[in-house]
Amino acid sequence: MSEGSGTARTLLRSLFDAAIASAQPERCIPPHLPAPPTGRLIVIGAGKASAAMARAVEQHWPGPLEGLVVTRYGYAVPCERIEIVEAAHPVPDAAGLRAAERMLERVRGLSARDLVLCLISGGGSALLPLPAPGLTLEDKQHINRALLASGATIREINCVRRHLSAIKGGRLAAACHRADGRRPDELRRRARDPEALPRRAAGGGRGAARERPGRERQARRSAPRGQRGAHHRDAADGALGGRARGRGGRCAGPHSR
Repeated sequence: MSEGSGTARTLLRSLFDAAIASAQPERCIPPHLPAPPTGRLIVIGAGKASAAMARAVEQHWPGPLEGLVVTRYGYAVPCERIEIVEAAHPVPDAAGLRAAERMLERVRGLSARDLVLCLISGGGSALLPLPAPGLTLEDKQHINRALLASGATIREINCVRRHLSAIKGGRLAAACHRADGRRPDELRRRARDPEALPRRAAGGGRGAARERPGRERQARRSAPRGQRGAHHRDAADGALGGRARGRGGRCAGPHSR
């Protein structure tokens, strides 16, 4: 190996190591932790990196906390106050099902003083396999195997997963807001189809919120046939949903304050 190629290899290796180090939870989680609540901090999460993320939260959180995080077999790291559960990935198993049930139970009954910190990383969807009513774990395992063998993209797989789940597609966020000011039937409707509820447009008032769903439907109908599913797949990307906040407790991701 020439001196020039050795120098290039060293440079490339240092760039690679720096990129990996910048993504480690102990480095990227602490700067984005939210302010402590006046009530409880409950940590939940799922994914192959979620246990390492939970440990970073424990090490840098200034007060008491509790929680439950599910990760892939072999990916657990020791935590003192956050329970770490291992489950199967990419085809779910009973351990993931039990963890999902316990996670929903843990976030029920929150008050406006409580904060839920949700740690989601790659693999989180498969690790929380809570079937929708009328489905079984075996149904979800069969569908997951079929989707993995079909060549579908992860966006398309997550789109199917969220419609077959009792925890994905915003349902976990809705469970964190049981004391929210919205009516229970509205929460259930949002859980079934988060896109069905009116959303307030930027700079718009109540009238704009009521009109927007109709315009979206019209846009989808007028789109070329091959593009009509694109909006739906993009909206479903990331089957566990995003961040929610309300009077009945706050739910924040690791990059939220």
